[in-house]
Amino acid sequence: MSPLARWVRTHPHAAPWLRLALSLVLLALVTLEGVVLAARPSLPHAALWASGILVCLSAVPWPAVPLLTRAWFAAAVSWTVTLLLIFGNHPLAVWGAGEAVALLVLLSQVILRAPARTAAVLGPLLGLGCMAVPARDADPGRFTLLFSVLAVVVGAYSVLLRLQATQRVLDLRAVRTAERLELARELHDLVAHHVTGIVVEARAARFTQVSAERAAEVLGRIETAGDEALGSMRRLVKILRDTDDGATPATTAPVAGLADIRGLTERFSRTGPPVVLSIENGLQELLPAHVAATAHRIVLEALTNTAKHAATATAVRVTLRTVPAGLEVRIADDGGRPARLSEKARGGGYGLAGMAERAEVLGGHLTAGPSPEGGWAVTAVLPL
Repeated sequence: MSPLARWVRTHPHAAPWLRLALSLVLLALVTLEGVVLAARPSLPHAALWASGILVCLSAVPWPAVPLLTRAWFAAAVSWTVTLLLIFGNHPLAVWGAGEAVALLVLLSQVILRAPARTAAVLGPLLGLGCMAVPARDADPGRFTLLFSVLAVVVGAYSVLLRLQATQRVLDLRAVRTAERLELARELHDLVAHHVTGIVVEARAARFTQVSAERAAEVLGRIETAGDEALGSMRRLVKILRDTDDGATPATTAPVAGLADIRGLTERFSRTGPPVVLSIENGLQELLPAHVAATAHRIVLEALTNTAKHAATATAVRVTLRTVPAGLEVRIADDGGRPARLSEKARGGGYGLAGMAERAEVLGGHLTAGPSPEGGWAVTAVLPL
């Protein structure tokens, strides 16, 4: 968007006055030329005056008339009169300043606002038309050079503004895409884990014989997982509301770290196979906060996948240790048959993609697949 257009948008009441001022200036130039040439009236002079008025009126941004309609009409009128006078052998003493300026105004607007293909055709037509207006004179001389330079400068500046606007749109799209992906990962990590636990517990209670005491225990765990899911959703909604336009941005501090991994594995052990957690001594002080938060998310998603796809596993081992490339996070289970979940509950593989994206953002990598010992293993290496 050009600086003038941005100013008009912030001052909407000034737009009619600017439109009126532009109309008066352009018509004044054409009228002045018509008055000077009235001493020698002729049909070519009348055609020039009429062409100037029509082109100047077309350059005014009337809300009811689309830009492209006005631009095509102005180009057609200007080129028709120019070709008739040049090839009709009518050497005249004319200036054409008002019409040339109006063509420059249209040239700028077409390059900035028209579709790319239309601007590529109509833009040069208007620019060359501006250069051709002084050629109607019997001695074009400096006028042709002046308007040629102006057409090149206005065209180049308008192209630059269009490129900047296009790049700004691409940058905004990239930022919005990154935000959507981050929110999708947050939603999957914070909510899907708890919901998967609820579904697994409910399915297990449905297809197995449980006593009243055991049923109360299962329902208690379902209630706890539901409360945690609701709490996670509230935090996510709060982040969305706090980062809305004009609001104070939410804190960007990591929401979890190594200490939360211990609590995560303890909760998982109560509803699934026991988890053996191994964290290298001194790792807490060594890890940056964002690396620890990413490790927590990877462990959370890997344990969620274990509950889905290895429901009968008898053990899960979570290891965090330093390696030459950085921090190695490894989650391995001893295999088992998948939980009896519906297709909707199983998901579409977004969790594994989210883990890989989180590792790649930090410059690391993630691998997942069958382990040599049997079962499934997820290994992520995060640079420090």
